[in-house]
Amino acid sequence: MLKSDPNRRELLRSALGDWLERLVAQTEERVVQRRYVRPPGALSEIAFLAACSRCGACADACPPHAIIKVPAQGGLAAGTPYIDPAVQPCIACPTMPCVEACPTPALAAPERGWDGYRVGVLEFLPERCITYQGGSCRVCAESCPVGEKALAIDEGGHPVLRAEGCVGCGVCVRACVTTPSSFKLSYAET
Repeated sequence: MLKSDPNRRELLRSALGDWLERLVAQTEERVVQRRYVRPPGALSEIAFLAACSRCGACADACPPHAIIKVPAQGGLAAGTPYIDPAVQPCIACPTMPCVEACPTPALAAPERGWDGYRVGVLEFLPERCITYQGGSCRVCAESCPVGEKALAIDEGGHPVLRAEGCVGCGVCVRACVTTPSSFKLSYAET
């Protein structure tokens, strides 16, 4: 009887895993028409769409009512929860009540909580910021629920986004006094 080589098995698992990741990514590109900023702990988009029961429990549990549902015209995503920071951003609740309320595996508490977790990906656009046009402002940094670990003001009075500490909640997007906002939030790759 032939013995299975552990290195060969590991190589096969690795290759199969890489292939499966590429397949999921290609499927998402074809199936998902629009990407949404999902509530904390959301699975990857395809898995999230399959697991979410569209019950609304996460939205009901959200203290600032930041979670809303994709409208009926949203195709496969219709009825699923998402966050639009221009309407109401996530406030990075320490206990993630939306995750606790979810009756399905669609939302799962990240192992380390907010540490290292991102709801969305934030981008700072200095060309829009009034501090780069001679004005003074601290609104974004003062409104950040994470604090200086994510968003601070440097010695020149300019915002400094610290990606390693930012959870991508979107509070700064809404708080920013410029129109359009000096911050842009997009969905996080999970």
